[in-house]
Amino acid sequence: MLSMRFASHVAYLSVVVILGSAISPELLGASPEALIALGALGIWRYSWAAVNFSRALWFRLISQPKRRIAAQARFAAQGAPSHAYMLVTSYMIDTATTLAVYRSVFAAAANARDGATIVVSVVDGADERLIRQIFTTSAASKTGTVKLIIDRIPGTGKRDALARSLQIIARHHPTPHDVLLVADGDTCVPDNIIARIAPVFSDPKVGALTTDEAVSIPDDGLFKDWFELRFDQRQVMMCSMGLSKRVLTLTGRMSAFRAALATDPSFIEMVRADYIDHLRLGRVNFLTGDDKSTWFWLLRNGYQMVYLPDVQSISAETQPKPTFFESANALMVRWFGNMLRTNGRALMLSPRKMGLFTWWSILDQRVSIWTTISGPCLALLAALLVDFALLAIYLSWIMATRYVFVTLITAFRGRVGFPITYPFLLYFSQLYGALVKSFVLFRLDRQKWTRQSGGGARAQVTVGQRLVMASSVYMNGLAYGLLAIGLLVYVGRL
Repeated sequence: MLSMRFASHVAYLSVVVILGSAISPELLGASPEALIALGALGIWRYSWAAVNFSRALWFRLISQPKRRIAAQARFAAQGAPSHAYMLVTSYMIDTATTLAVYRSVFAAAANARDGATIVVSVVDGADERLIRQIFTTSAASKTGTVKLIIDRIPGTGKRDALARSLQIIARHHPTPHDVLLVADGDTCVPDNIIARIAPVFSDPKVGALTTDEAVSIPDDGLFKDWFELRFDQRQVMMCSMGLSKRVLTLTGRMSAFRAALATDPSFIEMVRADYIDHLRLGRVNFLTGDDKSTWFWLLRNGYQMVYLPDVQSISAETQPKPTFFESANALMVRWFGNMLRTNGRALMLSPRKMGLFTWWSILDQRVSIWTTISGPCLALLAALLVDFALLAIYLSWIMATRYVFVTLITAFRGRVGFPITYPFLLYFSQLYGALVKSFVLFRLDRQKWTRQSGGGARAQVTVGQRLVMASSVYMNGLAYGLLAIGLLVYVGRL
C-alpha cells in the first residue's frame, strides 16, 4: 500500500516536470501580457492564502493556548453555575448512527458540572422510543441532574424543529452563564464538551463558538477523500478567522451558544423564518442555512464568535447521490447557496462592527468566484492566441501549487502524507466550486435539503416564475460576457 502511494506521488511529480519542460525563453517572450496577467492574478490569490495560513499558525500555536488558559482562570474566578442545555435534531438517521450519537450526548450531559437539560426534536416515533431506551440505560439517567425532553413534531423542516426546541428551552429561563450546545442527529460530541466550552462564555462578549470537525465515511473513494480534505481546509480557515474572534459560519453539525441569547425571541424568529428581499427575485424565504441565520444574528448584534481548534466532533456522512460528481454538486449548491444568501446583507454591516479583516473575508467570498474562474480562462486565451504550450505550462503550475497547498494543509492537521487524489480534488473544489457559486449567485431562490424532498420542486411554473428564471439565465450570461471582455482588455487583446 505504501509503495503504491509512493509510486503515485512519483508519477504525479514526474508529470509536473514533463509539462513544465514546455517552457522556453522564446515562448515566455511571445505573450508577456498574458504571463503578467496570470502572474498578477496568482500573486493576489496566493498572497491571500499565505496570509490566512500564517494567521492560522499564529492562532493555533500562540494565541489560542493563551486564550484557553485565560478563559479557564476567568471561569473559575466567577464561580457562577453554568447549566448546560443540549439541543439535538434527528431526521432520517440510521439506527447505528443514532445509537452512537445519543450515547455520546448522554455521556456529555452526565459529565456536565452543573447539570444538563437535553431537548431532542424527532419526527419518527421509532426514533423517540429508541432515544428514550438509550437514555434509560445511560449513566445520565442515574445522575439526577440530567433531564430529557423529546419533542415529536411533524416533518416541516429543520428550522421549525430548532425554533420549537429553542422555545422549550426559553421556558426554563436560562441565565447569561448557561450554555446551549446545538448538534445534528448524525454528530457525536466529545464527552467533556461542556467543560471545554463553558469557560469560553465567561467572556460576556462571546455569543457563540464552533469547533473542529472530523467525518466518518465507511466506504473508501473520492467522496471520502473529498470530505476529509474539505475538513482539513476548514481547520486552516477557521483558525485564521478565529484569530479575529469572528468565524464565518457557526457550523450546523455542532456549535455552542450563550443560552440567554439563543432564546431571545428575535433570535428564535430568525431561525424559524429568515429571508432576504432581493431586487430581482423578490422575497427569498430561507429553507436551508439555519447556521447562517444564527451567525448573522450574532454578527449584526456585535457578538464575538470564536473557534476551538482542539475540540472535535465526529459526523457520519453518506454519499447522497449515486456518483461522486452528482453528490459534490448537490452539496455545493446547498452550501454555497446558504453562504451567498447571507453574504450580501453581511457586507452591508459596518467593518467597524466586525473588524476589517472579517469584513474583507466576507467580501472575498464573492471576489474569489471571479478570480478563480479568471485563471483558467486566461490560460485558455493564451493557448488559443499565442501557443498551446502555454496551456501545458499552466497545468504544470496548477499541479505543482496544489501539491504544495495540500502538503501544507494536511501538515497543519498533523498528518504526514496524503492520497494523490487530494491535489486534483482541491482544484476541483476551487474551480468547479467557483462555477457553482457563479450559478447560485443569480439563483438565490433555489434551495433544497440533501435528505428532504421539499424546497426544490414546483408543481406548476407560472409566467412570472418563468420570467424570473429567464432573467437569472440572462444575468448569469451577462456576467460571464463581461468577465470575458474584461480579461481580453486586461491582456491587451481588446
